[in-house]
Amino acid sequence: MTAKPTLTYADAGVDIDSGSALVEAIKPLCRATRRRGADAELGGFGGLFDLKAAGFTDPILVAANDGVGTKVKIAIDSGLHGTIGIDLVAMCVNDLVVQGAEPLFFLDYYATGKLDPKVAAEVVKGIAEGCIAAGCALIGGETAEMPGLYASADYDLAGFAVGAVERGRLLPRRDIGEGDIVLGLRSSGIHSNGFSLVRRIVADHALDWHGPAPFMAEKGLAEALLEPTRIYVRPLLEVLRATTGVKGLAHVTGGGFPENLPRILPEGLGIALDLTSFPVPDVFRWIARAGGIAEAEMLKTFNCGIGMVVVVAKAEADAVANAVAATGETPIVLGAVVPAQGSDRVTTRGKLDL
Repeated sequence: MTAKPTLTYADAGVDIDSGSALVEAIKPLCRATRRRGADAELGGFGGLFDLKAAGFTDPILVAANDGVGTKVKIAIDSGLHGTIGIDLVAMCVNDLVVQGAEPLFFLDYYATGKLDPKVAAEVVKGIAEGCIAAGCALIGGETAEMPGLYASADYDLAGFAVGAVERGRLLPRRDIGEGDIVLGLRSSGIHSNGFSLVRRIVADHALDWHGPAPFMAEKGLAEALLEPTRIYVRPLLEVLRATTGVKGLAHVTGGGFPENLPRILPEGLGIALDLTSFPVPDVFRWIARAGGIAEAEMLKTFNCGIGMVVVVAKAEADAVANAVAATGETPIVLGAVVPAQGSDRVTTRGKLDL
């Protein structure tokens, strides 16, 4: 009688040995993110963080999770995986700092159809770079190989970040009021929102990911579009420590200005923006023109050049602007807090330079 062949997990498409090899390969990357409160060693069932060792007295924990949307598909299709991990960290930690919180630690989730250790290591290297930029420790993560759910080369990412803020310094403050000044910090480009629309434009124009970018001829299209999301943590924490005038911060992500700015405002208040106050990067002009996209759609889909908004007390606006400038940022006066006009909590004057 012939023995029946045995079936292994690898036969079903899941290679545990590759996963174990990946963990060993990325351990040095995680160690490089060590900070006070975390030793950033992998191997346990959970990551540890010591708030007391990090210097907090009466902290409130703040948690955020996010992904990078279909921007990850451009990384997959172009084979450029080195910066998408920075985006993953940025989308999470920027949501922590707007509440006044210092990011403490980060965990990632990497799901794929067939684990390619080289690609996964590139992605995690970017995650580690993002963590170093944000000052947080990469203390763990999960890699899931799921054949049949994802195409073999496809992968998706999710990130989870936890930060802390002393109880009395939580943002936004309740005293945001009419007349407060609204500053903006420039984005590095599209960041990580609106890429389904961007990819549709690329497909409609039959553009090559490795051909020159229509808006930046010195770079390939994929490389230019994959410019990572800016991490605003270090400059904003410096400003919060140096001044007392910051009342609120808003991370401009999906939903653009109309959706994100009202999230920090008390009822009855809105923000009036001057759209002529800031330069619009070339990538947004290209999107608007190549896609035939109206200004209102651009404003609610993309950051249009402003990735972070800072609401400051009018009397301390100059001090805050100077503190921002001292970090190397260029603060832009975007407008002011005003009484809300009905359901429109963000109003504009002027036109984007599209």
